[in-house]
Amino acid sequence: MTSSPSPTPATTPGEDAPRRSDQRKVLLAAPRGYCAGVDRAVIAVEKALEQYGAPVYVRHEIVHNKYVVKTLEKKGAIFVDETEEVPEGNIVIFSAHGVAPAVHDEAKRGKLATIDATCPLVTKVHKEAVRYAKEDYDILLIGHEGHEEVIGTSGEAPEHITLVDGPEDVGNVEVRDPDKVVWLSQTTLSVDETMETVDALKGRYPNLLSPPSDDICYATQNRQIAVKQMGAQADLVIVVGSKNSSNSVRLVEVALGAGARAAHLVDYAEEIDEAWLEGVGTVGVTSGASVPDVLVHGVLDWLAQRGYEDVETITAAEESIHFSLPKELRRDLRAEAKAATED
Repeated sequence: MTSSPSPTPATTPGEDAPRRSDQRKVLLAAPRGYCAGVDRAVIAVEKALEQYGAPVYVRHEIVHNKYVVKTLEKKGAIFVDETEEVPEGNIVIFSAHGVAPAVHDEAKRGKLATIDATCPLVTKVHKEAVRYAKEDYDILLIGHEGHEEVIGTSGEAPEHITLVDGPEDVGNVEVRDPDKVVWLSQTTLSVDETMETVDALKGRYPNLLSPPSDDICYATQNRQIAVKQMGAQADLVIVVGSKNSSNSVRLVEVALGAGARAAHLVDYAEEIDEAWLEGVGTVGVTSGASVPDVLVHGVLDWLAQRGYEDVETITAAEESIHFSLPKELRRDLRAEAKAATED
C-alpha cells in the first residue's frame, strides 16, 4: 500500500502566518499516515494470504487501526488475542508491535509456522534491551503500561526492566546501582514528554546512560513536527486514527500543545461533529502512522462539502525509508507447519 498523492501541490506557509477566521481552509500535514513499519506489516499479511491462502492467523491487531483490521479480516485474516487460540499446523503472524521471546516459544509448542512482522525499529529496541541486560544494567523503559510494544520489549529482559510511565512516575523508580542505569523508550511516544521524563530521571540519576540512537521512530517524530507547525495556525485539528493507536493519541496532544484551539481523534469522517466547525476558519488534518490515506481523503471530502475546499499542505519532512518484507515469506510455511504436526 502506498499513500495517495496530496490533493494540492505541496506548499509550506511561513511559521508566523496569522490565523484567518474569515476564510475557510484546510492545512494538510505531510508526512502523515503509513510509516515504513506499518506498510511492511500490512503487506506481510496480504502477501501471506496470497501465497498460502486463508486462513492466516494474526496475533493481536497487526497495526492499531480499525479500518485496516476489518479490511484484512474480509480477505481471510483471523485476529486472535493469544497464540494458543491458533490451531496446530497453521500460520500465525506477529504484529508490528513485537512480541516477547515467550510468545515465540508458545508458537513452537503449538506447532505453528510464524511470520514476524515486528517493525525493525521496535526490533532495534528489543536488541538494545538484551544487550544492556547482558551487561547487567537496570533498564528504565519509558512507555505506557499495557501497550503491546512495552509488553514485548519488557519480555526480553523482565528482571532488568522497570517501566516508567511518564514524568510523574519517576519518583517510583528504584535501581540497584545509580551508576549503571540506561533508559530506552516505546517508539510511538511524544518526543517532548519523553525528554521531560528523561530529564526527570537524570535529576535522580546523573549518570543515566542514553541509547545509542533515538528509540522514538522517525515517522512518529516527523508527524509530530508537522502537527506542531500546523497546530500553531489551526483553530481545529482533526487527527485520523484509532483510539488504541498510541502515536495517533499523541498527535492530538501535540496539536493542543502547539496552540490549536481544539483537536479531536476520529476513525472516519462520519465521526466528525459539525459543531466542532463553529467559528473555525482553519482546520488542520493529519493521521497516525497506521492510517491509510483513503481515510484522510474521506475527511477532506467531508470538509469540502462544508466549505473547506482550499487545501494547503504543510511539509515538515520527506520520507523515503522502506523495509524489506519478513524473510519467512520466502519459504513454504504451510509445508513446514504440516511437517511439524507430523513429528
